[in-house]
Amino acid sequence: MRKRISDWVGRRVPSMPTREDMAGNRWLAPIAHRFLSPELWRFTRRSVPRGVALGMFAAFIVPVGQIFLAAFLALPTRANVPLSALVTFITNPFTLPFWLMIANKVGGFVLKIDAVTGGAAQTHLLSGQWEDFGWFLKTAGVTAFGFIVLSILCSAIGYLVSGFIWRGVVARKWQRRGRRSTSLTPAE
Repeated sequence: MRKRISDWVGRRVPSMPTREDMAGNRWLAPIAHRFLSPELWRFTRRSVPRGVALGMFAAFIVPVGQIFLAAFLALPTRANVPLSALVTFITNPFTLPFWLMIANKVGGFVLKIDAVTGGAAQTHLLSGQWEDFGWFLKTAGVTAFGFIVLSILCSAIGYLVSGFIWRGVVARKWQRRGRRSTSLTPAE
């Protein structure tokens, strides 16, 4: 008997919170009416790209609590709450070493460009006020700056890519619907 992958994942991975779970949470009680708004849980052409962008932004900008940040950012922007929470899993304990390396490389690259052009970051570093923290800025500061750059770039790319994918999925559905309706009409 063949088992579905979704059944296997559903039994082993904790489920995403539902609307009812969020409504019953005592910490979310003051703003639960906002989370229960139906447009935040629908998959529409505007809410899907917003949800992906907010999820990617929260995933890279905050190391802990990114799901909550994505959910709270989804409220004022009318983004899809479950999708924004799901996308934050792009940064997890297994992928974090990879993203740390990428963020360090991106931060170093951007700061080298700033040093060549004589930008604001280079001016502050050469002023001498950061000498005590030089070792920290070389590693953690560059990586943190890289995460800021990644959060902005990846959220913009995620917004555009998810918008194009959403349009392709909807166009394919309309084509199937059109083919199905033409095959059901009687020939004259």
